[in-house]
This record gives sequence, structure tokens and C-alpha cells, in this order.
Amino acid sequence: MKKARRLAATFFFSHKHAQSGAKIIPTIAYQLALTFPRIRDDITRAVEGDRMLLSSHKSRSDQIQELIVSPLHALKFRQNTPYAIIVDALDECFSAAEAARLVALLTEMLSGPDLPIIHLIFTSRPEVHIRTAMQAGIHEISLTTRDGNTIQDVRFFLRASLDSIRTSRPAVFGQPPEPWPSDDEFETLVFKAGGLFVYAAMTINFISVTRHHPKQRLALLLREKSTVGADIDQLYRQIIATSDNPVVHCRMLASIIHLYIPLRLVELQNLFYDDQETLAMTLEIFSPIILNPPDGNGGVEIYHASLRDFISDPLHSKHYHVYATHTNEYLAICCLHLLLRETPGDPAYNYAYQLWGDHLSRAYPGSKLRHLLALFTKSHCITLDYMDYYPLHTARETCLSLKWIRSLSDITTAWRVVKATRRANNARKQTELIVNKFFTRPLA
Repeated sequence: MKKARRLAATFFFSHKHAQSGAKIIPTIAYQLALTFPRIRDDITRAVEGDRMLLSSHKSRSDQIQELIVSPLHALKFRQNTPYAIIVDALDECFSAAEAARLVALLTEMLSGPDLPIIHLIFTSRPEVHIRTAMQAGIHEISLTTRDGNTIQDVRFFLRASLDSIRTSRPAVFGQPPEPWPSDDEFETLVFKAGGLFVYAAMTINFISVTRHHPKQRLALLLREKSTVGADIDQLYRQIIATSDNPVVHCRMLASIIHLYIPLRLVELQNLFYDDQETLAMTLEIFSPIILNPPDGNGGVEIYHASLRDFISDPLHSKHYHVYATHTNEYLAICCLHLLLRETPGDPAYNYAYQLWGDHLSRAYPGSKLRHLLALFTKSHCITLDYMDYYPLHTARETCLSLKWIRSLSDITTAWRVVKATRRANNARKQTELIVNKFFTRPLA
């Protein structure tokens, strides 16, 4: 498609960059400007006319209209060749509702008669909410993991990986290494993988952990029979069952999953300051399903997006399920604790400073969290005055809700947040006026 010069723009979602969804429309607009130089000036004028247009707080419908639809009108009679916009891995970042809204917006707003022909291509797991958002006439192509070539590739991967484990552990398998696994064990493992590479990869991660015996780890995975292949939920439950305290470790795992952006190990240690031992044990036990860069430079994140679905859905995780509201309650508490320590140089300070309001808005209003917020608003009035408007605005909406207010103390807390939000909003408007005045000032 790119060689034929019919690819207008692409965007790839990744759970590694959970907030990348905010950049989708500006990114597509930028690529459209490169593909169609005629509309470059139109997009530039739109951005200059509204400095908030590229902000994540601007509605996507406004962004699509100003950055994509309006500029494309200029190509109506000049561009007869159909072009394509590809949105890859739609299910990786957005929530169910957000993904559905994005699909509906793009398909509706880019199908007008006054626009050039644009084919939209979405790739995603077959989520119900995404299928529902698709308009009638959408052509669907199903990709399966059950074809012979895929299963054969997974078989080759498993055989090569197990041979590598066998030959690299002479203390376990001897020298020369003894045959392993048996033909029956291998065929059972291939069946359980079911043509799914991520299942095979996490299985090898689990078996190859150096602190454990590979034969025992494989036997543990094969002990529980599967009626279907690629039962990734069963694999997750088996890995979690190796923990001596699965409830506590699953809570920490859920906390890592519900972070808005992946944090480095040192940042996690700072955010989970009072639970560093639990964090360390969680990362060790769940190392087959969590990516933790050994040099500490990259973010700690889950190996595959299916783990997020697993831990969030009781139908998948069963007794290991962790409610998102309780996870966000814990994360909001951690953020407020960090801000109360008043050490802006702390590794996770910026995360807590910018996103405490978002976690608060999704949190269960437990007594500990409400008490901590009251303490924070009472003892940090000056700090609140200098905070960004958006986390305060989010916190204000939460504190004024019926689910939050349960006592007079909660009303006092809400009023402090409301006043701080007003001051921050006034400061934001003043800054915008100064910026707009500077950029619109005629040159001397």
C-alpha cells in the first residue's frame, strides 16, 4: 500500500504507552500534511488559530473536524485515488467506551460526500464494543491462530526454546544433556499453546526462570488439563498460584496495570514507598508476564494486554479478581502520600502531581482516602494554588459528587478544592492570554 502511494496515515496503539491515545488525531493530521502538501497550510492555520487544538483536553470531534475534515475538503476535486488510514491495535490502549467512540467518530466524519475517498482500516481483537461501533457495510477480515502454518511456527518456537533451556542448564540436565521433554509432554504443550505465540512465549518465560527447576515448572503447567488450546486465563492463574500470598501480589499487579503510563523501577519504588517489599516480590513472582528492563531505564509493564483484561474481569480471573475502584483508591493514596512528602525531586513526583486527580476520580471513596485528601487540602493550600488546572478540575468533579460527600469534613475538603480550581483556572487563562498576545503581535 505504501509502495502504491495509497497510505495516507497510520497510528499504532501500544499498552507500553498507555496515554498515546491522546496523540492519535494530531499524529494522523501530521501524516496527512506530509501525504498531501496542499493541506499543510490549512492545518497550520487551524493550530495557530486555536492553541489548545493539540491538547489532550480538546474533544476528539473538534480535533477531527479542524485538523482532518476541514483541510481534506480542499482535496475533494483534486484527489480521485482512494487512500487508506490504518489504526492498528485499537484494543490496546483505549477503554471500551473510548475505542467505540473513536471508531464511530472517524467512520462518520470521514464518510461525507464532500471528502476524498478515505478507507479506514482498524485492527483489533474481536471486542464486542468495537464491532458494535462499526457502521453497516464495514468489511471484516478475521485472522485465526488455528491455521496449520501458525501452529507449525509455534511448534518450532517451543522446540527451539526448550532445547535452548536444556543445553544451557548442565547442572540440571547433565552433560551431554538428557532428552527433555518427552514427546507426550511436548505435544500437550503445543496443544495448550493453540497457535498463540504470546501463550508460547510466556510459557517459556515461566519455565526458564533460573531460580526454579525447568522440569518442575513444565510439570506444573501440564498438571491442569485443558479442553481447549490457548487457554491464556488458565496460564495466568497457574502463574499466580505460585505466589505464597496471591491476594496481596495480585493487588500490586493490578496497581502496575492501572498506571496511566509505565514507570521505571525506581519510580515504582518511590510511588509504592511503604510497599517496596511487596513490589519486589510481585515483580519476581510475575516475571514471566511482566517486562522489567534489567538496566532499570525502561518502564515496567505487562507482557501482553490480555493480562489487563484478565485481572479486571472476574469471569477470567475468578478469585484473583481485583476491583478497579479499589486499585485506583490505592493509587490515589500513594500519589497523595508522595505529594505530602514535599520532595519534587522524587522520581515519581511528576506522575503523582499530574495524575492524582484521575486516580481519585476512579477510586472507591474509602475513609482512608477521604481522610488523606482532607489532610492534603488543609496542610497544602499553597501547593494547591500552584497546581495544574486539570488535575484539580478532575478532583473537584469527584469531591462534589454524591458518592464522595459523606460528612461535613468532606464538604470542607470539596470547598478547598473548588477554590484552588478557580485560582488555577484564572492563572491558566492569564497564561493563555499572554501566549496568544505574543503569537498574534505584528512583527516590527
